Amino acid sequence: MNHKPILLVEDNPDDEILTIRALKQHNIVNEVVVARDGVEALDYLFGENRSESSPIKNEPALILLDIKLPKIDGIEVLKRIRAHEQTKLLRVVMLTSSNEQRDLIASYTLGVNSYVRKPVDFSEFVRAVKEIGSYWLLLNEAPPNRNGVTRDKTASRTKR
Repeated sequence: MNHKPILLVEDNPDDEILTIRALKQHNIVNEVVVARDGVEALDYLFGENRSESSPIKNEPALILLDIKLPKIDGIEVLKRIRAHEQTKLLRVVMLTSSNEQRDLIASYTLGVNSYVRKPVDFSEFVRAVKEIGSYWLLLNEAPPNRNGVTRDKTASRTKR
């Protein structure tokens, strides 16, 4: 079975650990690839030597994207994801501690699929990540790829 990875773009080591732990605790079996800044995220998606037409080697099933990132912030990463033909339909969830109204508006204006504020309480954080994983990886129908083929829904099943 082909399990597409989750791309977690997070610069806070504690939030990274909590997110991965919460996903595993709720039997989300997808590999989690971590990018610790916007440059790493864009490099994972587009790579330095990739042409516009070459496919993404390991396309993520879901991108969990923080806004406040070093080097390139999450808003700019989202803008670049949506501007590229091969990534414009990827599912992107802003998972951020930002309470800024302008971040919320900018995210939705640029086409984010969901905007979730990170709860401060650990158990609420775990519950929020579980809900994100359950909805975006199991319940939500993925958009078709560039060739009009519906993406593999079996790629994100949980262990029973």
